[in-house]
Amino acid sequence: MASQQHLDRLSAVDAGFLAQEKPNTHMHIGGLALFEGEAPEFEAFLAHISSRLHLVPRYRQKLAVPPLETGRPLWVDDPTFNLAYHVRHTALPRGEAGDEPPGEAVGDESALLAMAARVFSQRLDRSKPLWELWLVERRSGDGWALLSKTHHALVDGVSGVDLASVLFDLSPEGPESADGAEPWIPQPEPSGAELAARGITGAVRAVGGVAAGALGAVSKPGVALDRAREVAAGIGEVAWTALNAAPDTPFNVPPGPHRRIQIVRADLDELKLVKDAFGTTVNDVVLAVVTGALAYFLQSRGRRTDGIELKAAVPISVRSDDQRGALGNQLTQVMAPLPVFLDDPLARLQYVKEAMDGLKESRQALAASAIASLQDFAPPTIHAQASRLNFAGRFFNLLVTNVPGPQFPLYVLGRRMSEIFPIPFLAGERALAIAIISYDGKVGFGLLGDYDALPDLDVVSEGIEASLAQLVLLAETPRPGD
Repeated sequence: MASQQHLDRLSAVDAGFLAQEKPNTHMHIGGLALFEGEAPEFEAFLAHISSRLHLVPRYRQKLAVPPLETGRPLWVDDPTFNLAYHVRHTALPRGEAGDEPPGEAVGDESALLAMAARVFSQRLDRSKPLWELWLVERRSGDGWALLSKTHHALVDGVSGVDLASVLFDLSPEGPESADGAEPWIPQPEPSGAELAARGITGAVRAVGGVAAGALGAVSKPGVALDRAREVAAGIGEVAWTALNAAPDTPFNVPPGPHRRIQIVRADLDELKLVKDAFGTTVNDVVLAVVTGALAYFLQSRGRRTDGIELKAAVPISVRSDDQRGALGNQLTQVMAPLPVFLDDPLARLQYVKEAMDGLKESRQALAASAIASLQDFAPPTIHAQASRLNFAGRFFNLLVTNVPGPQFPLYVLGRRMSEIFPIPFLAGERALAIAIISYDGKVGFGLLGDYDALPDLDVVSEGIEASLAQLVLLAETPRPGD
């Protein structure tokens, strides 16, 4: 079956993720999923993926760059695609220096996180499709893991569908058997002239899109003027945020190539308990918990937190009501304050709630979306430099992303996924990022840190546990009038 997405041009956002990548700032993301039971046989696992790979054709495509940068990169079929290169099989060692005795659960998980950190320290090969999937046999003999690693440009592609979304089943039995996919027939690799022509065509279409938008503005001048005013005001808010640089911290340094990973477990009911008790959102609770953890970390380093307000980049959806149900991710980010200067956990939560309520009513998101859309018309070299500027300045201290996941169990080859922990990326002068996902009543925090800058990354994870415990205790404590 020939690919229907051959020669697709990367979106401005996806091309930006490529431009932002440097030797020490890898733009791949992923997750660590833990499963019950024995690991499947590797050949059976390969066959399982092969049977569904046709549902994500982008995963058999690689990058092609038009000559002389006449356009943004394109996705083309990889004629030498080899599934066994991308899907890898490994087992944890029986013991490493610094680990607990072999066979103990804590030591097993420590080795698993160390292995995941080593995998995430390596940049993906841009001459091949930009993803890897590792099947990991755990040395305790109870359970196994999947480690996914995918370039951000691939995950946030045109379809918004990734391998994980088709890899899992809703029941142990899986779907009813169906006829296999047609054999995949890759399209021939394009010549330099074809790539150049495609790049120029893409630029012409972008100009056409701008012209169509201008005609729409002429036909509805009142609506266009109102939106222009909102965008202008929003750009003013973004500019004000940018001028007020985020404060200096031990985790705002250029990262090296190596990584550390820590995970934290929580129950979704705990976050909902706090949310309901104090009239906030789950995301407010998450940000307040992260605030408490960062205050704990800074104080452990002997840093004063008086008068210090950190800034977190928080991705949010900018999908309009008439775009609900459409494919593809439409995300931007706002700068959320993290008031580490407050010692009272409840005061931190209320501060975050009021700030996030204000951001939702502000025009920051609209302005960020408008700025991103303008990049569709930028020449590739200008776009690459502008994309790097998004992370080059000290606009924020760290990325904090919270994604709601499915609240029901998922299965791979009949094995139930018990937990999942997302793994974010580091960019700019940031040596720490935190990602959160909820799944089947649980919440998994994934912490990614630079290996040299954050040898005490576990202090942040301890702070998350302590900060959440404080808020849960306050939520459970009867208040006057209850």
